[in-house]
Amino acid sequence: MTQLPKVKQALLNSLTAKKILNSRAGQQTRHILSNATDRVLRGHQLALSGQTPYDVIYQREIISLRHYKTENENSSSKYRVPLVIIPPLAANTLVFDLFPDRSLIRFFLAQGFDVYMIDWGTPSLRQAKYNFGTYIKIFMPDFLQQIREHSGQQQLSLYGWSLGGAISLCYTSLFKDKNIKNLMILASPINTHKSGYIGKLYQRLNTPAQWVRTNTNFRIRQVPSRFFHIHGWQNTLGFKLTDPIGNFKNYWVLLKNLNDRQFVINHATSSSFVDNMLAYPGGVMRDIILRFWIDNELSTGVVKFGEQTAYFKDIDCSVLAIGGDTDIIVTTEAVRPLISLISSEDKEFKIVPGGHMGLVSGSQAPQTVWPVVSEWLAKRSD
Repeated sequence: MTQLPKVKQALLNSLTAKKILNSRAGQQTRHILSNATDRVLRGHQLALSGQTPYDVIYQREIISLRHYKTENENSSSKYRVPLVIIPPLAANTLVFDLFPDRSLIRFFLAQGFDVYMIDWGTPSLRQAKYNFGTYIKIFMPDFLQQIREHSGQQQLSLYGWSLGGAISLCYTSLFKDKNIKNLMILASPINTHKSGYIGKLYQRLNTPAQWVRTNTNFRIRQVPSRFFHIHGWQNTLGFKLTDPIGNFKNYWVLLKNLNDRQFVINHATSSSFVDNMLAYPGGVMRDIILRFWIDNELSTGVVKFGEQTAYFKDIDCSVLAIGGDTDIIVTTEAVRPLISLISSEDKEFKIVPGGHMGLVSGSQAPQTVWPVVSEWLAKRSD
């Protein structure tokens, strides 16, 4: 009889423990479901990207010009020459301002540069007629002139990543703009046929393309540009397919960490760029396929725009070209040939750690890439 109270107390303790465990399990389940729902349905609200303040100082069609502000409104730029970021056409601008504490734009502002960026906007089928020359011949001269008027400085430094680097090079050489003081060209596809396995595929496509030109009257330029228009979701899918295993692991890690709210927020922020890529206007995509992938025109250093021709040999400003050692989209050997195509005496090619996106927003970029660019630019911006 004396053992009954002890048995009863043990049963009570066991029931209480189960209630506590069930309560905690229920809370954790609700927490995981809440995080999963927010990540799927409200990921854009979770993301911390794009928080650096700026003014839109000019607008033309879908394209706008941003001037970024420092946190201290009373502080002035340390360097005289403004820095202009030239994004690729299919990339939204969030990649340059991904995290408040991992933002390329904030980094350059903190170093004392006056930062501008051209936002190419969100193309639709209305812009399908835009081709590569539209951006080089029409938009670039207009927007750079607006920057010169706003800043009061004629000399500019252009920071071009991926196709943004090709835009910067073609503009500078076509217009022989001697007031482009510095060019920073990161992971730009100069010789696409040297870009790993995909480059070999482009090279093989060149032979049948030449046969078609020689033996038929068909010309790819005869196909209306709207048939080449690539929607944003297609660019997102294509980008992810360059590393399907890596992307699968990325979402698998998310599933394992759905109970961690900060992890979910960071994942939403990192994905805000990749999951929201922009469309390629049809004319641009046609140029990329024919002129850059198949004909490998940039590798010749001679790029035609109607009756005008851009010669890379006319570039004589300071040039820093950078390739990422793990970039599988534009390999280092696809970037390196630029140095032999330009006439600049002050030119340098560097290989840095990182993949294609990692150069501008990777977790190691603030230590391994951005300081390399900043230190090079600081010496040439007075």
